[in-house]
Amino acid sequence: MHPINRRQLGWNLGRALGVAALASAGLGARAQTGTPRILVGFPAGGSVDATARRLAETWRPRLGTVVVEQKVGAGGRIAVTTLRDAAPDGLTMLLSPSSMFTIYPHVFKRLQYQPATDAIAVSPVALSTCGFMVGPKVPESVRTLRQFADWAKAQPEPQGYASPAAGAMPHFLGNQFARAAGVALTHLPYRGAAPGLQDLMGGQVASGCFSVGDCLPHLPSGRVRVLGVTDARRSRFLPEVPTFEEQGFAGIQGVESYGLFLPARTPAAQVERLAEQAPAAVKDPAVIETLAKLGFEPIASGPDDYARQLAQERDRWAPVVAASGFSSDD
Repeated sequence: MHPINRRQLGWNLGRALGVAALASAGLGARAQTGTPRILVGFPAGGSVDATARRLAETWRPRLGTVVVEQKVGAGGRIAVTTLRDAAPDGLTMLLSPSSMFTIYPHVFKRLQYQPATDAIAVSPVALSTCGFMVGPKVPESVRTLRQFADWAKAQPEPQGYASPAAGAMPHFLGNQFARAAGVALTHLPYRGAAPGLQDLMGGQVASGCFSVGDCLPHLPSGRVRVLGVTDARRSRFLPEVPTFEEQGFAGIQGVESYGLFLPARTPAAQVERLAEQAPAAVKDPAVIETLAKLGFEPIASGPDDYARQLAQERDRWAPVVAASGFSSDD
């Protein structure tokens, strides 16, 4: 996988902030009738929910009250279909991982929405890197991806790797690693990162692929060791952990963007109003602090750049998913 193009997505924040500063005081909800809402496809208290709530609070002085509304289920797909069916008035937006629009089209045989046409990509607000990690089931001497592969090959039975969900980005990154390393690893999907990490730390599972942010709170205990990260560069949260490419596994890269979306047919003026808010939000110290606690990096871009990036990612994930042999009728 090719990395997220930060230069392309890094839309000149100074210029964007200048545009926002020159915009009229009637931005967003104040120029409309109704209360803006951010749809979230994952449970309250999770990383997407926490990000949405911080954005809503940051936007309050300019947009008034912004409601965060959970539409949980189907791995985030219910929130996307809710956005699809919403009025294109600029009041309903979605905060979603990019996988809903880049990986899911290749996974689900009956996807309920068209990722390229049922939503307008406005801007990413955060990036999340994944890490391949091991727990106490694996000897302390195993400190690299190659050492883990050698250890797993020497075991009498295939070892497992946990992920937060079947069909999620970590699922396919772990599968890529297993194939590249020539080791049989059984995928063990969980309903979210928390239970998977609990089994990893409890020694029931040898390894796992999760976002860096999910594992950060558990690193001080020593019961989780991150062997490699899936970005083209090292994570600023784990600077001592080498990338997959640094360890000889070129091409295994995956960075999830978390972005803002509007319903298709939303007028261009409304899209631009929201696009003006994203760069300002990710420069806000409170947002930066929230994202850092989640292991996220702040980022913003314009709608055209983000749509182009998602299309490229969608094309790049197609052969990865196909090579895994996984699909779902769900």
